[in-house]
Amino acid sequence: MSVKKAELTAAQENNADEMDARSTGTLRISVISAVAYIPIEGATVTISYTGDPNSPIITLTTDSSGETEVVTLPAPPLAYSLNPENLQQPYSEYNIMVTAEGYEPVYVTGSEIFADELSLQPIRMNPVDMAPGENEKLVVIPDHTLFGDYPPKIPEDEIKPMDETGEIVLSRVVIPEYIIVHDGVPSDSTAPNYWVRYKDYIKNVASCEIYSTWPEATLYANVLVIMSFTLNRVYTEWYRNQGYNFTITSSTAYDQKWIYGRNTYENIDYLVDSIFANYLSRPGVRQPIFTSYCDGQRVTCSGLSQWGSKYLGDQGYSAIEIIRYYYGNDMYINTADVISGVPSSWPGYSLTVGSSGEKVLQMQNQLNRIARNYPAIPVITADGIYGPLTANAVRTFQGIFNLPQTGVVDYPTWYEISEIYVGVSRIAEPG
Repeated sequence: MSVKKAELTAAQENNADEMDARSTGTLRISVISAVAYIPIEGATVTISYTGDPNSPIITLTTDSSGETEVVTLPAPPLAYSLNPENLQQPYSEYNIMVTAEGYEPVYVTGSEIFADELSLQPIRMNPVDMAPGENEKLVVIPDHTLFGDYPPKIPEDEIKPMDETGEIVLSRVVIPEYIIVHDGVPSDSTAPNYWVRYKDYIKNVASCEIYSTWPEATLYANVLVIMSFTLNRVYTEWYRNQGYNFTITSSTAYDQKWIYGRNTYENIDYLVDSIFANYLSRPGVRQPIFTSYCDGQRVTCSGLSQWGSKYLGDQGYSAIEIIRYYYGNDMYINTADVISGVPSSWPGYSLTVGSSGEKVLQMQNQLNRIARNYPAIPVITADGIYGPLTANAVRTFQGIFNLPQTGVVDYPTWYEISEIYVGVSRIAEPG
């Protein structure tokens, strides 16, 4: 890159008023305790430009769900993220300082805001007695992979040899509850390992690897590729069979980019929630296909071109048409047999006013447990009958967890309720 990030950031911030007049993005910050799913009410959230961190531009306070209001912030023009020939940084960057009584402060630098996109910045705070003596937790979000300089992927075969020695423990494709991410190259024993919920991992990687401003079909195709890549690592126990104690790395040379604590985007979040059990298959091959991909500009590869997929999306290609353009006509979308870590699978149809039965009862009980942590959700009578009060509670839940507020328990809502229920029912999350 001939244009450096720091130079662009300074230029953007010197022209903040002009940028604001041209384009804006939005940001919502969610603050929870690192111990289980406990939202932190009354946290103070201070936002500043990354290039001028000592000059706050807005201060917010979290509500009973641990969330701030949605704020509008200057961002570069939308066109910057739609053309690979553009050398200007397509997103603005903000620093976020969060303090709350009884918790160690958290400081995020480099949260990325695109024009016309809602950015979701998660914050996990350690209780003071959990991390005594720490000054603050620092989260650094580096350049986006399409803008910064990162090592290209080392080529690998898309189908891995399956040694029938008992080392491969999975006999079918399973969506794991957690991915263990090694935050460095495989051989770096000093790099930390993070336990990350599978859906959160996919949302994070997608937000690192592609721009949320791209066409929906392009986002869909790229998320499918990211999920299939990940599930191949899970299914083949790729790193464990090499003696490592993690699932995947954050190195672009070996895997795909993941950044601890980075922000994601509402449209990517919802897309992942809707298709998270999918992956890519070829006829007669049991394992998810190891779908290599690259930006298609600075680096070329035999798999999907990220910028090329953007152009195909512009031309009206569907997600599967984009996939087949790069991987061939025998590639198809498959669905995992098992989703780990949920009390019960989706019933196969949406629950709505007039529905009744055991699935409704189970969902009502889960919502009531979630409401103990998130009091904005009204407690309802768990009677197995889906009435207007249940629909209202579902609608409130959907608003808190970035889902369309339909009041209907569809596929993404069912699994989000299940996931949050499991989270609030545990004493603590894995470290």
